[in-house]
Amino acid sequence: MEFTTQRKEIQPNELTIWTEKYRPKTFEGIVGQEDIIKKIQNLTSSLNIPHLMFAGPAGTGKSTLALIIVRELFKASWKENYLELNASDERGIDIIRQKVKDFARTKALGNVPFKVIFLDEADALTKEAQQALRRTMENYTSTCRFIMSCNYSSKIIDPIQSRCAIFRFKLLEKKDIEKIIKLIAEKENLQISEQTIESLYEGSEGDCRRVINLLQASASISPSITAELVNTLISSAKPADIKIVLEYALSGDFQKAKEKLLDVMLKESIAGTDIIKSIQKEIWNLQIDDELKVKLTEKTGETEFRLVEGSDEFIQLESLLASFVLAGKGIVK
Repeated sequence: MEFTTQRKEIQPNELTIWTEKYRPKTFEGIVGQEDIIKKIQNLTSSLNIPHLMFAGPAGTGKSTLALIIVRELFKASWKENYLELNASDERGIDIIRQKVKDFARTKALGNVPFKVIFLDEADALTKEAQQALRRTMENYTSTCRFIMSCNYSSKIIDPIQSRCAIFRFKLLEKKDIEKIIKLIAEKENLQISEQTIESLYEGSEGDCRRVINLLQASASISPSITAELVNTLISSAKPADIKIVLEYALSGDFQKAKEKLLDVMLKESIAGTDIIKSIQKEIWNLQIDDELKVKLTEKTGETEFRLVEGSDEFIQLESLLASFVLAGKGIVK
């Protein structure tokens, strides 16, 4: 006797990561960074780009723009003329001496006289690797152009910066994030309210990649995406909860403030560094003097530094709450 089983066939689109599925393929498809796009588009159309450096926060379109430049320059042969390296993974001098140098010294295929090397997270390169990169940039200008992306251009040595046209990216505005959300909602048949868009924007903080990931995670649960659903997926404390913690502390009730803080951290599984960010934002919504807000922000910064250095997060947060208690009594320094 034969037994047969029916298995649902999974379509390729069901397995696609949305950040790749909705990655723009043309200059016109990029949302935000309008001034940068216009300048880069003009440079690309001339078929003679300089070395480029894209600096700014994650999820603002730096890598996407680099790919579009290469596709526009080389058309169908872009893969043969393009090398991408992530400097966080390959950050030593040997990578520059071997992979980068070997690729840079060979002639490009097609009408464009140079190849393109994209160094993602270039600020992770060691100083020695950056010095080697500078020499490679000098020696192979005729056959290679570099596009570098980084979060902080200040971590790149001056000789490299001086050889690049630097473009500074900024976090996307709400109107840009809203445009992305509505585009994906239409393509994926999602129901999203204005309140949900607000929650998605707050959760993404202007990071395009993060908002798309939040959308996909939410859509995997339900096609009708609510603000409550989004908030359960965002690993940050609710402003209302943090406000209660701070109001307890400012009123002088340290014990209730501490208990509420512990409840928030355990219930929502939120790390101390994320709590610090939420406290820093909520300080400016408190009904206290601006001078006191500045002092408490300074205390918050000191606590964040200690957490990053490895101090016990709950002890440090208790110490910060103690500063709020003293502030409420008018004796904070």
